[in-house]
Amino acid sequence: METSNLTINRIKEFLKEGKRFDGRDLNEFREIIIETGVSKKAEGSARVKIGNTEVIVGVKMDVGTPYPDSQDQGNLMVTAELTPMSSDRFESGPPRIEAIELARIIDRGIRESKMVDFKKLCIKEGEKVWTVFVDIYTINDDGNLLDAAGFAGLAALMNSKIPKYDEKTEKVVFGEWTNNKIPLNFIPLSCTIHKIGDKIIVDPNREEEDASEVRVTIAISEDGEIHAMQKGNSKELSIKEFNDILDLAEKNFKNLLSKIQKQLK
Repeated sequence: METSNLTINRIKEFLKEGKRFDGRDLNEFREIIIETGVSKKAEGSARVKIGNTEVIVGVKMDVGTPYPDSQDQGNLMVTAELTPMSSDRFESGPPRIEAIELARIIDRGIRESKMVDFKKLCIKEGEKVWTVFVDIYTINDDGNLLDAAGFAGLAALMNSKIPKYDEKTEKVVFGEWTNNKIPLNFIPLSCTIHKIGDKIIVDPNREEEDASEVRVTIAISEDGEIHAMQKGNSKELSIKEFNDILDLAEKNFKNLLSKIQKQLK
């Protein structure tokens, strides 16, 4: 069901007083729970819950030909499926614009940050490379699927093992894995900031997300370097608001990363 205008107006009134319906601070995330190894057949997998929002990500690998502009590098493909069981707003069938946008934002955060060392995924330059498939499945949508998918994608990639490759037959031995993990350069983290009225918040629930006027997803690394950015929704941002969003994303990074790393250990 769509959030009513009455609820949206109440959310804005609460935020003016620095309050949220669930009692959280404006820059506070709901409880984050991460579980890895949820699929026995994937090269890597993770389930992430942020409050009642739940997402599963699986990583699969196969051997293919490199892209024409990167003959010595592996490939990346990210897809997202917004399943009907996760929300009455989603329907079965071809990917809708929301699913395409979700996949592209997660793809951009991984690709542009150079998180994965794709050159180490080259088997034979110009002929054969590993392709990494990152598949996102929504289980329950109570707001902030973007961050849940980003955290799950990060956790799944960090725990992925490269499958065996038979050089004689030039085929992947599915179901058997090497001890080699997907080579990672460092860990970027995506954080999505929303503007509602004149307030900026993180991790909106479903109703707050419906009230959001501006959304900015930022992929940032531990040194504060911004690798990717995506703005959503129709309203504009002032220079001050944009700088406040950047500051909030940087402040949240260390806290979020420590929570994720603690659970992954």
